[in-house]
Amino acid sequence: MQQLQGRLGLTASMGIGVAAMLGAGVFYVWSPAYALAGPWLMVSLLIAAVVATLNGLVTAQLAMHLPVSGGIYAYAGHYRGPYLGFLAGWLFVTGKTASAAAIAYIAASYLSPEYAREIAAGFVVVFTAIIVSGIRVAAGVSIAISLTVIIGVVWFAAPRQLSATWPSVDADPSIGGIATAAGLFFFAFAGYARMATLGEEARNPSRTIPRAIVGALWIVLVIYLMVGFAITPALQSASVIPDAPLTLLSSAGSAWVMVALAVMASLGSLIAILAGLSRTTLAMGRSRDLPPMLSRVSSRTKGPVVAEITVAIAAIALIFFTNPLWLVGLSSAGVLTYYAIGHLSALAQPPAQRFLPPVVPTLGLVLCGLLVLTLPMPSLIAALASALVGTLWFLLNPLRRAQPGDYVV
Repeated sequence: MQQLQGRLGLTASMGIGVAAMLGAGVFYVWSPAYALAGPWLMVSLLIAAVVATLNGLVTAQLAMHLPVSGGIYAYAGHYRGPYLGFLAGWLFVTGKTASAAAIAYIAASYLSPEYAREIAAGFVVVFTAIIVSGIRVAAGVSIAISLTVIIGVVWFAAPRQLSATWPSVDADPSIGGIATAAGLFFFAFAGYARMATLGEEARNPSRTIPRAIVGALWIVLVIYLMVGFAITPALQSASVIPDAPLTLLSSAGSAWVMVALAVMASLGSLIAILAGLSRTTLAMGRSRDLPPMLSRVSSRTKGPVVAEITVAIAAIALIFFTNPLWLVGLSSAGVLTYYAIGHLSALAQPPAQRFLPPVVPTLGLVLCGLLVLTLPMPSLIAALASALVGTLWFLLNPLRRAQPGDYVV
């Protein structure tokens, strides 16, 4: 079996995680979430943050003892057997491919709405080329983008913390609206465990991966809280809720800067997602849950070149034939189910491999399930259809399926 090389340290690993989260979500999700939760928007954000924190801690615990490419696909296959491992991988690949397509489309929409699909496809091609050139190049681009976006967003959001008047929350909260908004917010957090899918490419992975997951999550959580406290009053006072809500934090003369930051953040997220997707696809190809040719590793770049190109083709197809809002919902439903399977896997770990009490993955499992159920019905139908198609492929797969031990390196 061809192995990937451990080239990423803690800084590069965290850069990929931060770029994966600090992307299209922070520039897009506030408007649809506010339409659901109104002035209770921050409650939805905090619910999503709690679920993300639980997921991140549990993923870190799993990664410490199984530092391989594939993330929860590999963990579930090892601790819960081939079917749940396959289902986790299938939902991640389908959900995150949808997410990659949506993020590319959102970035392109900021630049030219009438040619958004064509520009989005171009973004996927360019950033796939960067990933194919090597994971260290991709990590360097992710770090540069992340730092630029963090500085820019803080620059616009920080003054609002001092000048904004917090809106009234006299209206009775809509529990359903708050919960559904939290499910959408999860789209903005998904990405903190990206390094778990790139496990083999981290130096000293049993230490680097958990630290990268937790560190990236908390950096982005601070940024989101700053933006949330700034954007909520602005949304309530706006006569029209814009599709690009963070432009409310900028003046007319500097709106172009926010647009540039939105595009950069989206593309930083896109590169991290494409990298993680290709590594999970690689792992599934190794275990013959997907065609084995997807596990081919380039002798030049030491990366999974066939998987990288295949993921790009699938994302481009979704860009041209689907709606971005539908893609966001499918991504949230698929990835929440993926992390629910991760919690199930953590509950099967031997006590000696745990640093978290069993109540943590249990609570995470329940919350992931509840957030999935609050998502819009089209999202649930799309995720269920994806799971059924994947199950049918698993049952009829003519290739040799992996045994639990095959997930260990």
